[in-house]
Amino acid sequence: MPVLHLKAGSKLKMLISYVDNLPTGHETGLYYALDLGGTNFRVLRVHLGGQNGGLVNQEFAEVPIPPELMTGAADALFDYIAAELAKFVAQEGQEHELPPGRKRELGFTFSFPVNQTSIASGTLVRWTKGFSIDELVGQDVVTELTRAMKRQNLEMHVSALVNDTVGTLAGGRYTNKDVAAAVILGTGTNAAYVERAQAIPKWHGALPKSGEMVINMEWGNFKSSHLPLTEFDNALDMDSLNPGEQIFEKVISGMYLGEIVRRVLLKMAEEASLFGETVPSKLQVPFILRTPDMSAMHHDTSSDLKVVASKLKDILEVFSANWWSP
Repeated sequence: MPVLHLKAGSKLKMLISYVDNLPTGHETGLYYALDLGGTNFRVLRVHLGGQNGGLVNQEFAEVPIPPELMTGAADALFDYIAAELAKFVAQEGQEHELPPGRKRELGFTFSFPVNQTSIASGTLVRWTKGFSIDELVGQDVVTELTRAMKRQNLEMHVSALVNDTVGTLAGGRYTNKDVAAAVILGTGTNAAYVERAQAIPKWHGALPKSGEMVINMEWGNFKSSHLPLTEFDNALDMDSLNPGEQIFEKVISGMYLGEIVRRVLLKMAEEASLFGETVPSKLQVPFILRTPDMSAMHHDTSSDLKVVASKLKDILEVFSANWWSP
């Protein structure tokens, strides 16, 4: 695999993950995970049974993040997350009780660019995917989460901080020893891969015994003259919370695809009377068309496009369109 981080002037962060050993499939025990990386976060409890038992059990809860917390105060966001994590733990049965003196171990998946300083610490480089909390930039996100858990009287220790792409790579390696790379295509987009440690210019000190290191590419920030950006892509970028950043992510990921289609439909409504002489007022509301709804319309194969008609009616209050006549 090419060593992309050697290229001068690259927009890719190529972050060192401090993960130099991936799962073997022999791991056992009860573990917890917090996955924060988009408009929802998940809390999970996983019981691993080793090589013969594999994944014994997995339970999780998915929680939406109120939009105001994505751009509000740091304490408000982490208190909300810690409270939901505490609620999840409080619902456990006796079978999940740990021996006296042992804290619950938590893996923290934080899917934003982070400069890691160890396997369980790292400072936020910048926000992506619609988040913008300036006071957290440059701060250790594990420290912030730990403080919030203490405020909730939650006895839990963060054992590892990883990007979701790194976590996906680890999950793949747990069941297949040949897995060497992982790609995320969701709210955002990213990739991670296993690199030879000696080929990493950023690495200082003794090489890990494994001779390898997982690299978090942060390829959502890729930008090139070869990317086919349209007027709609450029306008969305200019109106975003981070103009000029995460260009590749804004072109292909779930956070933005529905909004791009809305902008295309708006121009067609204004210039070609797509929805009649009057432009629907809802069509002028940013991000009102979500990517899942856009995807549902794209997959509509019915002869009279029932799904498309239903989405246009329910979301945009469009009851007829000039582009389709049954």
